Amino acid sequence: MSKVRVIIAGGGTGGHIFPAVAIARALQSMYPGTELLFVGAKGRMEMEKVPQEGFEIIGLDIAGFNRSNILKNITLPFKILKSHMQAKSILNSFKPDAVVGVGGYASFPVLNAAQGMHIPTLIQEQNSFAGKSNKILAKKAKAVCVAYENMERFFPKEKIIITGNPVRKNISQMNITREEGQVWLGLQESKRTILIIGGSLGARSINETIDRQLEEIISEDVQVLWQTGKPYYEQAKKRAADFSDKVKVVEFIREMDYAYAAADMVISRAGALAVAELCIAGKPVIFVPFPHAAEDHQTSNAMTLVECNAALMVKDNEANTELIKKLKTLLHDSAMQEIMSRNLKGLAIKDADERIAKKIFEIVKETGK
Repeated sequence: MSKVRVIIAGGGTGGHIFPAVAIARALQSMYPGTELLFVGAKGRMEMEKVPQEGFEIIGLDIAGFNRSNILKNITLPFKILKSHMQAKSILNSFKPDAVVGVGGYASFPVLNAAQGMHIPTLIQEQNSFAGKSNKILAKKAKAVCVAYENMERFFPKEKIIITGNPVRKNISQMNITREEGQVWLGLQESKRTILIIGGSLGARSINETIDRQLEEIISEDVQVLWQTGKPYYEQAKKRAADFSDKVKVVEFIREMDYAYAAADMVISRAGALAVAELCIAGKPVIFVPFPHAAEDHQTSNAMTLVECNAALMVKDNEANTELIKKLKTLLHDSAMQEIMSRNLKGLAIKDADERIAKKIFEIVKETGK
């Protein structure tokens, strides 16, 4: 096969960006010489994170529908049209053999344009409840890679491939001990550690609940590793100043493999990437799904694990009253912790990136490349 060119489109949050990067690295590793180009949305996280990972990215002038301020949507039709024209220009210039969509604002215009130009496309649907854009794109896609069963509710059955969600190699191949994680993060090895993560942008309801009930958590003789996200970081630092020996506040954790290794228990949003990583880490988890995610897919993600006795869940609007109650109950139930850990590991898929990379190349070969 001659040199293959692939565009990966999408982004917006770490939950889209890191799987995209994992797919890109798998393509490079399994098929040396593959030429890659990322396409994202201007002003979004991918425009900073993707170059940090060593990949080229081009940004589109695209945004999503603003539900909180309807007036801001006046220019949206023009942005959609402009982004479609920009996507066609990128496709004509780069001439990809395949285009992969990972979700996010840039994914739809690029895949839609590619399908109109008869360029093979593949969708990587991360969630257990598919969004409208992917349902539309799936009609002309060559394949839809999913992480959950029963996705024929949303996509043509013959196009579905269960691959799992790609995670970074440092997590999928994680072999760090708890002690190494504790030392790396400057924590006390003798204390049980609660890892609190609200996604790459933070989680307001989780942060505010931890803020209000920090003393009650610490009274359980635990220590807290609290990833706040940028918006809440300064407030959390002030709040935890008197508990510096028991609470470590960070804005963002890049070395999540060390954080998972150090943790004995986790409180997290239920984005697809977080769910995939926590299955591999196998640490008892309480999910607080973000209720405003498209189609409330985070609740659907969390419930899939809850129904397998692999996780607990607290609704976002009940976090203030229920989250710490459930945390304390779980802390004192070692049998439940063991069940959750075992069931999480049973759901883990560690080679999703390679499965998807393999399918991309199968699609390219089918076109006679």
